[in-house]
Amino acid sequence: MAAFLGRIERGEKIESTDWMPDDYRILLLRLIHMHGVSEIMGAYPEKEWVPKAPTLRRKLSLLAKVQDEMGHGQLLLRVAEDLARPLGKVRDDLITDIFTGKVKFHNVFHMEAPTWADAGIIGWLVDGAAIITQTALLDCSYAPYARVLKRICAEESFHMHHGESVVLALAQGSAEQRQMLQDALNRWWESLMFFFGPAQVSDAAQRMTTYKIRTKGNEEMRQQFLTRYVVRIQVLGLTVPDEKLALNEGTGRWSYSEPDWERFSRMVRRNDGPKSQERIELRRTAHEGQAWVREAMTEAGNRTSATVV
Repeated sequence: MAAFLGRIERGEKIESTDWMPDDYRILLLRLIHMHGVSEIMGAYPEKEWVPKAPTLRRKLSLLAKVQDEMGHGQLLLRVAEDLARPLGKVRDDLITDIFTGKVKFHNVFHMEAPTWADAGIIGWLVDGAAIITQTALLDCSYAPYARVLKRICAEESFHMHHGESVVLALAQGSAEQRQMLQDALNRWWESLMFFFGPAQVSDAAQRMTTYKIRTKGNEEMRQQFLTRYVVRIQVLGLTVPDEKLALNEGTGRWSYSEPDWERFSRMVRRNDGPKSQERIELRRTAHEGQAWVREAMTEAGNRTSATVV
């Protein structure tokens, strides 16, 4: 254990084949498992808008984004699988954990997306928030996760620009379109404040910092988000729906209204958000309906291996 912590302190990276303490393995597995599942479930609010996108160009770009998000989920679950195998779990188990309630996914993906403006806000602000949290993990001590995040962060930047493009078009549109955009911002703002988690440092978060799995705290990332996006939102003529939002020029820190921590935490724990059960059922249907494809590929792989031998 002392040798392991020494490696961490020297900035060395841990590979999946290296010895690691169980605590480190479980912390990583929980983080990467939730991240992977959130990427998959995060595709559903926007997937709803693929057939309803206003133009063919928008439809194609949104479809590409949804495909990317599903790919991110599979990449992350592959990384998580290496950590889970010693605990007796494989990738299929990690996916079925979604609809058996054994894994949580981000609060924002439990919410409704009733208008095209919601698809824009998700791409611009939700993916923008995700980029902040993910780039903060690029220097993670676990090498496989850090490597995968480089690709994911690069692609997420394209997703953010896609959302920004939708938002800009609506902001420059009719009065009705601008109101639709403001309404979407009003719906998502509190979720975005919850997205980064509570300011107080939990025991698990402290251990992740000690292991250098993460290097930034929740509040630091939330402040970074506010600094990056509040002015941009206001420049578009939109109003941030928080009367308490203010910048302290002396400290450079923002004050804001606390989100309803209990409501959102319960939503994540119990999967009782506005769209939670509907999206979980979609995931279950897709997974079970495609079982024959996985079985056929596994059988083909086994036959190829036998032929080579």
